[in-house]
Amino acid sequence: MRLWAAAGLAVVTAALGAGAALLAVSATELLDETTTTAVAEAAPPPGTTPAPVSSGRFDPRAVYASRAPGVVTIYARLGQDGTSQGSGFVVDREGVILTNAHVITNVAESPGDVRGATAVYVEFTDGERVEAELVGWDLFSDVGVLRVRPADHAVAPVPLGVSSRVVVGEPVAAIGSPFGQQTSLSVGVVSAIGRSIDSLTSTFAVANAIQIDAPINRGNSGGPLFDATGRVIGINAQIQSTSGTAEGVGFAIPIDLAKRSLDQLLRTGRVRYAYIGVSTQDVTPGIAQEFDLEAQRGALITRVESGTPAAAAGLRGGSRTEIFNGLDVTLGGDLIVAIAGSPVRSADDVSRLVTTRLRPGQRVPFTILRGGTRKLTIDVELGDRPSGSG
Repeated sequence: MRLWAAAGLAVVTAALGAGAALLAVSATELLDETTTTAVAEAAPPPGTTPAPVSSGRFDPRAVYASRAPGVVTIYARLGQDGTSQGSGFVVDREGVILTNAHVITNVAESPGDVRGATAVYVEFTDGERVEAELVGWDLFSDVGVLRVRPADHAVAPVPLGVSSRVVVGEPVAAIGSPFGQQTSLSVGVVSAIGRSIDSLTSTFAVANAIQIDAPINRGNSGGPLFDATGRVIGINAQIQSTSGTAEGVGFAIPIDLAKRSLDQLLRTGRVRYAYIGVSTQDVTPGIAQEFDLEAQRGALITRVESGTPAAAAGLRGGSRTEIFNGLDVTLGGDLIVAIAGSPVRSADDVSRLVTTRLRPGQRVPFTILRGGTRKLTIDVELGDRPSGSG
């Protein structure tokens, strides 16, 4: 299985096979006039936040009418790596725009030497196109930030929601420019939450991704995913597909994660993530019973990387592998049951807590079971996540 950007990057398109794949949803072709190619949110000036579309039923027409003016089409020149087309959305009156990192960088073509676009243009719903400043990007969460001058074109910021409140089954609306068809609307529901998905822009997984069945295609990358009230809950980024087009399994970067990236990029120009240096595996009640583990749920450490905060703190990785109901279970390592007082019930919880709640330099207590039964608390001084785009 492979990831595909909802940006339709040419390098990915050429690699399409018969199996299921995940693709970025932005388009990389020739760029010309006919191409189809957990941190607080910055507060907008008083009185500029758009009101909710509704307080009750889902009305896609109302969402589209009120929010489409804030959605833009992005055209990026990537130098010798070609061009890219995706989507984005305005988030404040100063002209700041959120999109995906893979729309405005050459990461798909040159993951070992990532560079920003040499020029970026933003097209509004009225067809006017202006040049944008590339503020920065976060490869770990596939978030990109641009800025246009309000003096060049009026902006209509859209309000940001809270992705941690999203529930399975709630209706959603995606607005973007699939295949260059500007400001297109598609609707669906949230199919799953809390997904840990392979990143298109780094070797680390993206935590808490939102799975949707609303059709998104190449060119939708970077566009907003709205809830019923017209607030952005995610950035459309990937589809899982056997054909290269939408088949009902799409993924959005959660807006809570994107707001964290946005805040740091605007303040410092870079995004830092905490890092411990372990690989982990889920523990279920069946596994716990089979191997005499005292916790019914948790994350078994299968590997501790040398020279990492986990190694320095004395956390232990697995030493042997057993097979249980067709699963390889690596045993002998510490079983994480809590981090900084928050329960850990799965391997995804470790990634989620470290990625979204903790910061480099913090000294954090890890509650573990050693030997499956002996409860210990080990303090780990968190490091900076190493570059992982290659």
